[in-house]
Amino acid sequence: MVGQGPDTLVVVAIILALGVTAQVLADRYRVPSVLFLIIAGVAVGPKGMALVTTEVFGESLTTIVGISVAIIVFEGSFHLKVDKLREAPSAALRLITVGAVISFVGTTLAARYFLGTEWAIAALIGALLIATGPTVITPILAVVPVRDRVAAALETEGIVNDVTAAILAVVIFKLLSAQETTPASYLTEFIQRLSIGVFFGLVTAGVLWFLFVRAELSTGWTPQNARLMTLAGAILAFSLADTLASESGVAAVATAGIVLGNADLPYEETIEEFKGDVTIIVLSFVFIALAALIEFETLLSLGLGGLAVVAAVALFVRPLLVFVSTTGERFKRNEKLFMSFVGPRGIIPASVATLFAIQLQTPEPPSNPEGASVLAGTVFLVILLTVVFEGGFARQIAEKLQVIPMRVLVVGGGRVGREITERLEERGENVVIIEERTAEAEALRNDGFTIRDGDGTNIETLQQAGAERAKTVVAATGDDDTNLLVAQLANSKFDTDDVISRVNEPDNVEAFNELGVDTVSASSSTAWAIDNRIERPALSRWMTEIGRSGDVQEIEVTDEKLVGQTVGEVSELLPDGSMIALVSRGDENTVPETSQEVHYGDHLTVIGRTDSVHEAIERLHPHD
Repeated sequence: MVGQGPDTLVVVAIILALGVTAQVLADRYRVPSVLFLIIAGVAVGPKGMALVTTEVFGESLTTIVGISVAIIVFEGSFHLKVDKLREAPSAALRLITVGAVISFVGTTLAARYFLGTEWAIAALIGALLIATGPTVITPILAVVPVRDRVAAALETEGIVNDVTAAILAVVIFKLLSAQETTPASYLTEFIQRLSIGVFFGLVTAGVLWFLFVRAELSTGWTPQNARLMTLAGAILAFSLADTLASESGVAAVATAGIVLGNADLPYEETIEEFKGDVTIIVLSFVFIALAALIEFETLLSLGLGGLAVVAAVALFVRPLLVFVSTTGERFKRNEKLFMSFVGPRGIIPASVATLFAIQLQTPEPPSNPEGASVLAGTVFLVILLTVVFEGGFARQIAEKLQVIPMRVLVVGGGRVGREITERLEERGENVVIIEERTAEAEALRNDGFTIRDGDGTNIETLQQAGAERAKTVVAATGDDDTNLLVAQLANSKFDTDDVISRVNEPDNVEAFNELGVDTVSASSSTAWAIDNRIERPALSRWMTEIGRSGDVQEIEVTDEKLVGQTVGEVSELLPDGSMIALVSRGDENTVPETSQEVHYGDHLTVIGRTDSVHEAIERLHPHD
């Protein structure tokens, strides 16, 4: 036993080092970290360097994985704010109800008929593979900045369905061993475990909130104590609930995380930062440890039937549940496809499947070694292939489907702000409106817009709305002083690429220009629009349809293949229905001749049908 200590310590150190390396590589190559973690796990596992084996951690592996899962789920649910949930409430609700049912039924049928396994094992597979989970969704969203409503739906689904999958699988397994098969027994057992988890989660959240907010312990509370107490509370809630009813601990930490994350706790930012660091460590450990324990012989033994299950889950069941769940919502077709083809499975199915497989291989009931092999093999195969292909290529999928939008903040949700937002969202941009008037904000939210309540001249409000990641900030209020302050903050505090402001009084334009802010004068714009309607009625009507039937986009020439070619040669690359209308070089704008040479840094204005212009952008300015 004495000789085991150093070996285990070295293995833990190697796992943590690999985890940090995976995170660095993920940030460098903009690929979800779980892909590198699984590769690392396989490399140090029995089929690689054999550093991580079952004997290294022994029976303690289940406990370690359980606590790690608790921290991961708590961290994910802590970030699930009510404001975010309100971005796509109907879609999120359907994903965790109707979507979960479709996933369970579809996966169960696929396992039953493609693998020929018994119904009980097929149902266990179906229950476990409901879960996507924050362990895989969060790293993907970190490198694929989709629109807020898409992210909100995926995050909500991941957190809630982790709980659903874990509890449902345990209920099925328990009733399988007890030979109870009545629907009432399943439902009662599910509700009991869920209720136990929710109860312990609420109690934990209540106690922590009281200590932080109400108890007169201010002299003893520091950011460090607060974040340690929060972490300890999450682990305690998980342990107590799980001791009383297995897998209800997941529901406990999810409940505690959601409640505390929306309770406006002191030191909330430092708590989030600390939990994020801890989560990276435990995420690394869990994925590498479990990936190292994958039995490739078991995966290969599934044959074509196993691949058929993966195909059914990823290419049929997932798209079906997504399209059903997002019916009638403000999701574009390409966003639905992205949600359909980026739904990898994560830690919860892996850890629970491992636990069940061990129990099924024992001589005691419900002994089923063959079922254990099918269960573990199928779940790990789905996880492995979906993480590698859907998680690893998530950004490429997003770029192909064009779901990575430009993030725009619009400060002011009046008539102008609403109109700007509608036009930008029709082109698929990710627009967040900041509005401090409660009634107007609620009306916009009810109409499906992404809203952040608050004062747009407040730095914290801008940060919460994502100003640090915004490419463009539009100050669109009816007050020039407010717009000027918003423009100053966007330029000085957030270094935004483009700051555009509405100017209500023409005499104020000069003050904005001195700050380097692009301005749109309300009076000048109105006069310009009227002049266009009089002199150029056809163009004026067409301009009002920009983003709908037609579009105009500027493309900066950065591809060396285009430099030195003539406008005529570049035009041959464009699809039908689009054309180069303008070439801009510095401050000079010209309607080009076909013989004009294109230089590096030129801006080409492409005009045409919306779909043709988008295709032209892809051809002339492909993604990196």
